[in-house]
Amino acid sequence: MRSSTEKTTPAVAVFKDGDYVLYRDPAMFWTGQAGHTFVCKVTRAWLDGTYDLAALASGRLIGYARPDYMRLLPPIDAMRDIDTAPLHTDGAADDMTAAALAWLTQQHATANTPPELPAPRG
Repeated sequence: MRSSTEKTTPAVAVFKDGDYVLYRDPAMFWTGQAGHTFVCKVTRAWLDGTYDLAALASGRLIGYARPDYMRLLPPIDAMRDIDTAPLHTDGAADDMTAAALAWLTQQHATANTPPELPAPRG
């Protein structure tokens, strides 16, 4: 049985190259600066457990970011509006984002285009 003074160490997340993460710059956060949290893409995982990140909006490069200040942004969250869109009702598209509409339009065009046959060999 654990004593009330014993603390447990939370599990540290492991990310891989190409993952999208929410990163909180600890120096900016603890000094009260605005814009301390932003979306990044993992560009490199180091053996010491830190990561190199590229901020998507600004292009800023962050070296040796600690995973304690990162949270995974799973694809399921980015695609939720498409996955849960009530497409069978009138006006359903009004509540969808432009990205969702573009994706659905592309899927519709692809699904309704017959595959091209290879050119005959002659």
